[in-house]
Amino acid sequence: MIRKATDRDISAIADIYARIHKAEAAGRLSTGWLKDVYPTEATARAALAAGDLFVLEDGGRVVAAARINRVQMPEYALVDWKYPARNDEVMVLHTLAVDPLCFGQGYARQFLDFYETFALENNCSVLRIDTNAKNTVARKMYARRGYLESRVIPTVFNGIPDVMLVCMEKRLG
Repeated sequence: MIRKATDRDISAIADIYARIHKAEAAGRLSTGWLKDVYPTEATARAALAAGDLFVLEDGGRVVAAARINRVQMPEYALVDWKYPARNDEVMVLHTLAVDPLCFGQGYARQFLDFYETFALENNCSVLRIDTNAKNTVARKMYARRGYLESRVIPTVFNGIPDVMLVCMEKRLG
């Protein structure tokens, strides 16, 4: 079940971030995220405060989280999007985090299904996502779902230096 997050979910989300950072440090993942930089508990708290943090629960346990809103990152202004759209027609998925203890169980796909339905329900026909070029698993998953890579931008992103930000998009309908 995917639902809006509550304050009670913050510690579980922070634990997911910590497990991702630990797996990254051990070489089992390559997200490009940095421990104590991004994402952190403060990342989840900011999304909760904005009212756009969602969690996927399975058996009463939070196994994934993401932020979904219409906020396009400043770097998006540098992209020559294939699907130009007004801001109110664009939905953005930020910081999709699946617990490494649950990889391979389809939770990321479930979140993408929810994201696409949520966008349609909110009259958004264009989806945008970004990821670090290092995150080849996410890039492949998004491509399989029909997201097109529109541009790769070198930047400092969410406090992380030397990011090659892959900006992706998809048109619904």
